[in-house]
Amino acid sequence: MKYNFDEIVNRRNTYSMKWDGGELIKKMRLTERYDENTIPLFTADMDLPVPQPLVDALHKTVDHRIFGYSVFPNDYYEAIQHWFKKRHDWDIKKDEIVYSPGTVHALNVAVKAFTKQGDGVIIQRPVYPPFTRVIESNGRQVRNNALITDENGYYSIDFADFEAKAKEENTKLFILCNPQNPTGRVFNREELQKLTEICDRNGVLIFADEIHGDLIRSNHSFIPIAKAASSTEHIITFTAINKTFNVAGLHCTNVIITNPELRKTFTNELGMQLASPFTISALIAVYNHGEDWLEQLKEYIDGTMEWVVEFLAERMPKVKVRIPEGTYIMWMDFSSYGISPKEVHDRIYNKANVILEDGIMFGEEGLHYQRICIPSPRPMIKEAFERIAKEFEDLN
Repeated sequence: MKYNFDEIVNRRNTYSMKWDGGELIKKMRLTERYDENTIPLFTADMDLPVPQPLVDALHKTVDHRIFGYSVFPNDYYEAIQHWFKKRHDWDIKKDEIVYSPGTVHALNVAVKAFTKQGDGVIIQRPVYPPFTRVIESNGRQVRNNALITDENGYYSIDFADFEAKAKEENTKLFILCNPQNPTGRVFNREELQKLTEICDRNGVLIFADEIHGDLIRSNHSFIPIAKAASSTEHIITFTAINKTFNVAGLHCTNVIITNPELRKTFTNELGMQLASPFTISALIAVYNHGEDWLEQLKEYIDGTMEWVVEFLAERMPKVKVRIPEGTYIMWMDFSSYGISPKEVHDRIYNKANVILEDGIMFGEEGLHYQRICIPSPRPMIKEAFERIAKEFEDLN
């Protein structure tokens, strides 16, 4: 079927964190202002309706009228296997799949399972803030292999620094974010192979967060690190339907662990986790019948990103931005305005009444940046940028 992603669905009074969670959002210090006119574009949560086969599957689950403890049927595992084989030529065995109620939860479990207090964990800032929190809250040490950016805003890996940190005696883990959040880089086969070779030589486990791996631009491709590596014995991969199909509220991450010993250690720390019948129905539906919706979504997001780049070039030419290779995130550099990050924040969040995410949340490398999630109806995105542009007219 043909989907209309321009349709604006009112999410207020539906328990939506971004649309109904104003008091929580202010407590989180994301913004000082939140009211009925606020446009929240700060979280990786689409404002777009899900695929119709998913809606139908959930209606069928509701119509049963009993929602007890559930087990994973073979259909669940087969749907995962079919999806990754078809889209990435990745063969996954049933016993390699471990369910977790969320990716951050799985990362937290993995850090506890495979390290001890004081151990070092490599991350690559700017990066998704929970990576840092998971490390520090468990008493581990951050080893920041900061990404390098050129004058065009293109990010790459500092391999010399990465290897130096991997060689440190107490470095035990590397958390890879690919596609990378917030920069949008999709690392290529050569980069992934080099990372795995360094980690293998130095006995460093790799946790690969690949939950944005289905959200790739039309002129790019995504390679799971398990496909790029010569061996997967030291790799744990996190996959999810949450971002791809806009079902974050259903809490469905699948962790792929080929090494039986690593899998045993991880599952012992994880404990028994049972998904809801809605989560199980959702995954089977989207992996078996959601591909058409996803391809239409990707085309729509590509078009929105092209509009954003053109709009900024015309109305806010001092903002440096590029279309990311993957994710539905755009990473905007406001440094050329010559004003403080605090003033940038005030103009966007308080005056324009649009909530983004301050780049400093992703590490000091993001000091002058703003992150925006753009998988919302294009009229809403246009309204948000019109408001923002108006507040910067005096500086152009």
